[in-house]
Amino acid sequence: MNGALMLDVQGIELNAEEKEILQHPHVGGLIFFGRNFVGVEQLQALVKSIRAHRPEIIIAVDQEGGRVQRFKEGFVKLPPMKTFGDMFAHDAQKACQMAHHCGWLMAAEVLAVGVDMSFAPILDVDCGLSQVIGSRAFHSEPEVAVALLRHFIKGMHEAGMAATGKHFPGHGSVEADSHVAIPVDKRTFAEIDAFDLVPFKELSSQLQGIMPAHVIYPEIDNKPAGFSAIWLQDLLRQKMGFDGVIFSDDLSMEGAGVVGGYADRADAALEAGCDMVLACNNRAGAIQILEYLERHPRIPHQARFNALRGKGKLAWNDLSGSPQWIAAEEALRSIMG
Repeated sequence: MNGALMLDVQGIELNAEEKEILQHPHVGGLIFFGRNFVGVEQLQALVKSIRAHRPEIIIAVDQEGGRVQRFKEGFVKLPPMKTFGDMFAHDAQKACQMAHHCGWLMAAEVLAVGVDMSFAPILDVDCGLSQVIGSRAFHSEPEVAVALLRHFIKGMHEAGMAATGKHFPGHGSVEADSHVAIPVDKRTFAEIDAFDLVPFKELSSQLQGIMPAHVIYPEIDNKPAGFSAIWLQDLLRQKMGFDGVIFSDDLSMEGAGVVGGYADRADAALEAGCDMVLACNNRAGAIQILEYLERHPRIPHQARFNALRGKGKLAWNDLSGSPQWIAAEEALRSIMG
């Protein structure tokens, strides 16, 4: 059974404290960062060690492409998603085909080393304001982004990986970075609905997970979206009919600090409708959340989590010789220069 907390580990192998923490019943997931990776064999050994302690744990990574690619050496270098948006203007069919190749290859490589999922794709629409989103987004027009995203997600699914869209209802229309600030988007719901929400509405039935933004939309609620029952329950669950996993964004980010300490953040996110909360790069904060969950147990919707488990079809040693990998790698190399 999966618990409600996803946390991180410090290095390239587990230390004694981490082996103990991973066996805590309220730990349900683990996320890797670049510091956890030096090569494929080391990563596979780390995954094996984690599975030995918690076979059912969900292991994740941010392997979006561009500047957000945690596994590099031995993996194909992935372009920023804006690359496909730029291509769309002069060859829409090729851009969609390339997005499909990228979605499949990213997912196939991550799954082949034993990791269940990448927190991808970005559904934010880039309107030139947000530097933290920027080239991570597919396009500045929602309809073009949706066309490309459909193919990227289809590629992920063909490889056997669940798709997690972020950052609901859209982080692309605020300048502040929620990692280090508390962004506020003062637009009306009608404006957000007609622009940022379009990819989420169009693609929610194809997503197995969604991650909300640490952004406040005061015209809708005075709480950041990830702590707002209006956004997560009234709009995402009821109006849009989304039945996948809702992940909080990292509760260590500055944008979450408006809620209070780590226990307060976890409580607010879970009460608002999150199924799993992330606490990264702050071990003391993660332990505070575990202590909170011991006092206030949360049993997440297990069927939702089952849909996140990786169903990769190729082992790492077989991957690079497969026709689909060769085709995808050659296609991406041709546009990376």
